[in-house]
Amino acid sequence: MTLTLTVPADAAGTRLDRFLAEPLGSRARAQRLIDSERVRVDGVARSKRYAIKPGEGIVIDDLDPVAEAPAGEAPFAVPYEDAYLLIIDKPAGVVVHPARGHRSGTLAQALAGVGAGGEDPWRAGIVHRLDRHTSGLLVVAKSEEVHRALKALLAARDLRREYLALVEGRPSARSGTIDAPIGRDRRERLLMSIDTDQGRAARTHFEIEQALSRSTLLRVALETGRTHQIRVHMAAIGHPVCGDAQYGTAGAYGLERQFLHATQLAFSHPVTGAPIDVVSPLPEDLERALERARDDFA
Repeated sequence: MTLTLTVPADAAGTRLDRFLAEPLGSRARAQRLIDSERVRVDGVARSKRYAIKPGEGIVIDDLDPVAEAPAGEAPFAVPYEDAYLLIIDKPAGVVVHPARGHRSGTLAQALAGVGAGGEDPWRAGIVHRLDRHTSGLLVVAKSEEVHRALKALLAARDLRREYLALVEGRPSARSGTIDAPIGRDRRERLLMSIDTDQGRAARTHFEIEQALSRSTLLRVALETGRTHQIRVHMAAIGHPVCGDAQYGTAGAYGLERQFLHATQLAFSHPVTGAPIDVVSPLPEDLERALERARDDFA
């Protein structure tokens, strides 16, 4: 579904997200669509702060992708579930939300009727996301109230997300923090980058889990959650994730995807207050690649 609007004279100078808040139902939804570059102003993706001009044409694409496609099957495991939320262990290859090119077979569709919450009902209560080729843990709410509470934990950085990443080379320090805004690359618009005109704050913490001869297994914690954040940040410091075809070198250690796994979620339950701490072991393809990297070290 596509919505086309023309900026009236009396809206001149209004921020783009504020102008779109009414036709899209909320400013938050407008901001999400703008940030995902599904909004074009005279054919150009603009920031949410962009001051619109009279006569400009605004096109919003893919407003309701689920409505155009039947739900599909998406495999996943459930290492934790209660009456309020569940934690999903997503295999690599599964797309989280429907989008152009992935109209069915998504995790959100598989969770329809189970997860709930969020301004877009087709998101099925999913609180955060993983790239298609990244495996591991996601938390899903079963109600609007729990979804809001989990989003608040995420915003307050009280929902800990840890990843295991095998990267090329070895960082110069055993631990560190990468603090660099991320946005669309200035030249390659399909890539995210720290070389951007519209960067959003992004911070990634890492520490060495195991040093090998030509690669390093890192434990990575996200403080923010930008698109491709770990992959972009590691490439920016000269240590791209092994097997990453977009930001590094494909095929390392026999990998068919990037070596990136969301291995741990830890937070206080938003209803009961009980500590939740779920760990997902490395899947078989990443274990095999790690063994090859260790053999290379030997």
